[in-house]
Amino acid sequence: MSQETVLTRPKEDPWEMALEQFHRAADYLPLKRGIREFLAYPKRELTVNFPVKMDDGSVRIFTGYRVHHSTVLGPTKGGIRYHPDVTLNEVRALAMWMTWKCAVAGLPYGGAKGGVVCDPKKMSMNELENLTRRYATEISILMGPESDIPAPDVGTNPQVMAWIMDTYSMHRGYSVPAVVTGKPISIGGSQGRFEATGRGCMIVAREGAKYLGIPLQEARVVVQGFGNVGSVAAYLMHDAGAKVIAVSDSRGGIYNPKGIDPRQVLDHKRKTGSVVDFPGADVVTNEELLELPCDILIPSALEGAITGANAPKIKAKLIVEGANGPTTPEADEILKERGVTVIPDILANSGGVIVSYFEWVQDLQSFFWTEEEINQRLERLMVQSFYHVLETAEKYKVDLRTGAMIRAISRVSDALMTRGIYP
Repeated sequence: MSQETVLTRPKEDPWEMALEQFHRAADYLPLKRGIREFLAYPKRELTVNFPVKMDDGSVRIFTGYRVHHSTVLGPTKGGIRYHPDVTLNEVRALAMWMTWKCAVAGLPYGGAKGGVVCDPKKMSMNELENLTRRYATEISILMGPESDIPAPDVGTNPQVMAWIMDTYSMHRGYSVPAVVTGKPISIGGSQGRFEATGRGCMIVAREGAKYLGIPLQEARVVVQGFGNVGSVAAYLMHDAGAKVIAVSDSRGGIYNPKGIDPRQVLDHKRKTGSVVDFPGADVVTNEELLELPCDILIPSALEGAITGANAPKIKAKLIVEGANGPTTPEADEILKERGVTVIPDILANSGGVIVSYFEWVQDLQSFFWTEEEINQRLERLMVQSFYHVLETAEKYKVDLRTGAMIRAISRVSDALMTRGIYP
């Protein structure tokens, strides 16, 4: 088992977490029992077991999933995860969170998620390509630019999306760039996509700090997870004038109360493979990092990082969820009682799916925008979503997560009632 697995393995079932969050918010809405039940469960689930030829000539069987939670608002959208701990329940939870995330941002999508149980760090590029193309073929019965549009997630990247797009296109006999998002620019990817999730985190962290009266200049920021989301959020917070004092990745963390330059840490990580041993910083574990004295904490690793056990020790005033499901419902209750504001994942990390939506729209019309246009549109949507969620939370006198969920569930249930029940 990898160190990353040990550090971030969820303490509780993510599907149970997702259902608990859903029912907690649904209690505030006048939903008919059947509608509530319909929104709680995935529309369809696909499990595939498929062979992959390895470099040594052997054949290994891998298990993959694709779950569609809802198709009420439009085609399904959601990432594909390659990780040794992928389970069907995790994929179900992530698909449900995607439904709410798209609805909070006002995107015309339902939620989906996919995953393959594998360790991409132990596979060659050739093996990863073989696995990806076979998995893409297996799930192509669900996938399509009008039906289900995958994207990158933990353990996948633009190259994986390129292989999926090519595989799907080969089966169709012509190029279909809009079948996935998060692709390289050269084959229809969007400007600004790489930074989008981290940029969205920075935007809502800035608005959240403003709302709480925390001056962003010199605000102390701690970032757990230094991948695509955490590293970008860290250097953009640094650019905005905040002081990033600690960051971590799966191998451990670094801490300097006087501040760290995240771009220098990124250079160090590119050269050494980890943030650990960055000069001029103390070593901390991922667990210790979450409990450091700071103003803003951005958990950007995997689910279940903040639990009932460590929530009482967290010193941040504002938590901005860069990862999906980093805070358990038990931890949520403790943080709420302690007056800690949590900007939930379905709002905080929605920058990625928003720019994925922009990419899809650009691919469908074969007309592309500049990075400046993308960032302006993202900024407008993120700020708008933040204040809509804040308004809903204040109206119902609930925390921001419940406010975001109420807003999302209302949108989906209103659309469902307007469409009617077929037949």
